[in-house]
Amino acid sequence: VATQAKRPRVAGPMACGNPDPVAGFLSWCRRVGLELSPKVSERAGGLRTRGGARAALTSPPPAQVEVSRQGTVAGYGMMARESVQAGELLFVVPRAAILSQHTCSIGGLLERERGALQSQSGWVPLLLALLHELQAAASHWRPYFALWPELGHLEHPMFWPEEERRRLLQGTGVPEAVEKDLDSIRSEYHSIVLPFMEAHPDLFSLRVHSLELYLQLVALVMAYSFQEPLEEEEDEKEPNSPMMVPAADILNHLANHNANLEYSADCLRMVATQPIPKGHEIFNTYGQMANWQLIHMYGFVEPYPDNTDDTADIQMVTVREAALQGTKTEAERLLMYERWDFLCKLEMVGEEGAFVIGREEVLTEEELTTTLKVLCMPAEEFREFKDQDGGGDDKREDGSLAINNIPKLKASWRQLLRNSILLTLQTYATDLKTDKDVLSNKEVYAKLSRREQQALQVRYGQKMILHQLLELTS
Repeated sequence: VATQAKRPRVAGPMACGNPDPVAGFLSWCRRVGLELSPKVSERAGGLRTRGGARAALTSPPPAQVEVSRQGTVAGYGMMARESVQAGELLFVVPRAAILSQHTCSIGGLLERERGALQSQSGWVPLLLALLHELQAAASHWRPYFALWPELGHLEHPMFWPEEERRRLLQGTGVPEAVEKDLDSIRSEYHSIVLPFMEAHPDLFSLRVHSLELYLQLVALVMAYSFQEPLEEEEDEKEPNSPMMVPAADILNHLANHNANLEYSADCLRMVATQPIPKGHEIFNTYGQMANWQLIHMYGFVEPYPDNTDDTADIQMVTVREAALQGTKTEAERLLMYERWDFLCKLEMVGEEGAFVIGREEVLTEEELTTTLKVLCMPAEEFREFKDQDGGGDDKREDGSLAINNIPKLKASWRQLLRNSILLTLQTYATDLKTDKDVLSNKEVYAKLSRREQQALQVRYGQKMILHQLLELTS
């Protein structure tokens, strides 16, 4: 799955003095054997390895595409200069052109010291590679860096003032996710990255390679890197390390995408997944991403209702709070806590977990179904259920938690779900009508800052899902 973003700015950190970064990048592509369209790369067919030998393509020659800023949804993008059919090859990236902890100029050092570079994110080796390559005058990837966004102008919420982030995104889950990220990044920098750089002063300048630059590169890796999926038989292995894939990270994202990246031993191929008319932009997918995830990880959103993968969360502890509000005696409260502890034992709930609601289905169906069942069942039935450790009742309740089946749930389940939704809606700073009035007034909407517009789209999409659910529980 790709993890990269639409580009808020296009002046890269190494672009100074380069009047045409696209031309420089395309020239570099030819040198490293990165096979783009003939109309872009000025030569057709085949894949040249780094050593210059010709390798046969297993797919047709690349379709005719163009790297451009004209007509794209954001910054650089890729356009179809001629009609493209489903299955056509858009470009090929040889493994040698990929920038990773293994291909960078300090790859040997990173490999020797990999034990000291272990982190929760797994990104430290790549980030150290980027810190070094960005400042290396003779870096092999300088023309590629010229297409990067300006690092000081990334639009991830982690770079917004805290007050603005909380005011605009309250209730969406983004401020909390950002705070966790910032705590983790700072800890990672001071405990792992800084000691490594101090041990290698010939490679790193602490004045240049600051925490600020490290934060910016984390955001860049979060938004632009790719992580090769594991094979089915490798599910138990650690995830593959992230890597920067030139050309592939030019493509912007849509839920209704028309291209997809395929992996093979020698190269990566971007292939059209549906017909693309002449002059239309080519879109990759970064995965099934809700708008809160897009703005958190990539710094952009898809305007409502375009993001068909949008979701809304109901915090698990909010359902517990709603259930406790329905208790009348201390004994009932204690029993409700006992039920909750049992759900924790079953690993159905957690203090920081959330039930995820999509437009057409509940994505955490088993967890929410079991939670509603346990919290709403009569006391005697719960005792028996608990004695059996949650087993002995394999038959499904009437109606699954597909959205159109919500009205068929037991009345007590619907009421608890409804109360949980109402509590969730109270966490936002604005109500649905206020947001809808702004969205429907083009003049007012146009006067909002980009951040205000993006945050409004996140809030509105979530509230629309919650209000749909609210109607179905009445």
